Amino acid sequence: MFMRFFTELRDAKVPVTLKEYLVLMEGLDKAVIDRSVEDFYYLSRASLVKDEKNLDKFDQVFGHVFKGLERLDDGIAADIPAEWLRKMSEKFLTEEEKAQIEAMGGFDKLMEALAERIREQKERHEKGDKAIGTGGTSPFGADGYHPEGIRIGQDKGRHGRAIKVWDKREYKNLDDQVELGTRNIKVALRRLRKWVREGTPDEIDMPATIKGTAEKGYLDINLRPERKNKISVLLFLDIGGSMDSHIKVCEELFSAARSEFKNMEFYYFHNCLYESVWKDNRRRHTEKMSTWDVLHKFPHDYRVIFVGDATMSPYEITYPGGSVEHWNEEAGAIWMDRVAQIYEHTVWLNPTAERHWDYTPSIGLMKQLVGDRMFPLTLDGLDKAMRELSR
Repeated sequence: MFMRFFTELRDAKVPVTLKEYLVLMEGLDKAVIDRSVEDFYYLSRASLVKDEKNLDKFDQVFGHVFKGLERLDDGIAADIPAEWLRKMSEKFLTEEEKAQIEAMGGFDKLMEALAERIREQKERHEKGDKAIGTGGTSPFGADGYHPEGIRIGQDKGRHGRAIKVWDKREYKNLDDQVELGTRNIKVALRRLRKWVREGTPDEIDMPATIKGTAEKGYLDINLRPERKNKISVLLFLDIGGSMDSHIKVCEELFSAARSEFKNMEFYYFHNCLYESVWKDNRRRHTEKMSTWDVLHKFPHDYRVIFVGDATMSPYEITYPGGSVEHWNEEAGAIWMDRVAQIYEHTVWLNPTAERHWDYTPSIGLMKQLVGDRMFPLTLDGLDKAMRELSR
């Protein structure tokens, strides 16, 4: 069963390795959890999943492999033949992992260790009143009845009396190919962090306290400042016109960014950056701010993020007077170049699908102005953008 779990995770493109799998088996061998499937779910997720975007795939595989089980009891297990393990492992292990096996003492030795740890339910139970199964009156299982049962491996309740639903998936929409949402965006934005310790020492520095106590022979308490994210963000949001169709995703991004970045400033612009920006769209004609003032106000270590579809006439970027709303004395390209000269870390997030970029000349122009650092406004694009800003 556990080997099947490992191989199905690989089939689902979850990048699990032999080393991580053996760590999981070691945890089971040393009884770090109870023998419940729920405890095993959290242990295996912590051991095997390295990236949040794979949590959804992991949940689907876990629900499929362990459907119908509530406990990993020894009483319903049987040893798996070593020859079967050998064939399964040779089928799914890479050449590199096979080399690791040899370094650990050879395949037979590894199989001996695995055979002692791996167990699999041998029988399916049905119409019973004790075992985990289907169609009976057992308190564990599916498609049966029990006044206070635990539903396992069943799409929905039939009597509405289950006190626990194991198959409820905790994570959704974390794959990098799915649509965005505020919660998912927060996960992606957390890539952009730079931890520092500044300010008043107000928490115990445990390593320094232990070392000082050992050296001095008496309790030597050392304090240190709290660890904080030093990243500061300057966010420019395109608003109006063709951006109206992207309002929802921009609202989600804006909400997530305000939550994740405690030191963030934002401004609005239309199509391209010119000599003025604004904070309130209802008063954008009367309460504009000088772009020069904004660029001089915030230090060069700020991370700058532009959000817009960059869809406009190329003249709006390259010529004075190209703006569709006012007469701009200087071309938008000049203002974008000034931003690039001041801020080393700048990216552009584009809500338009990347496959359409080549058909819009202004997108190519803007991508060039930001040093090719334009990314699609998807989870995968956000992840790459945050990594770029973290350099």
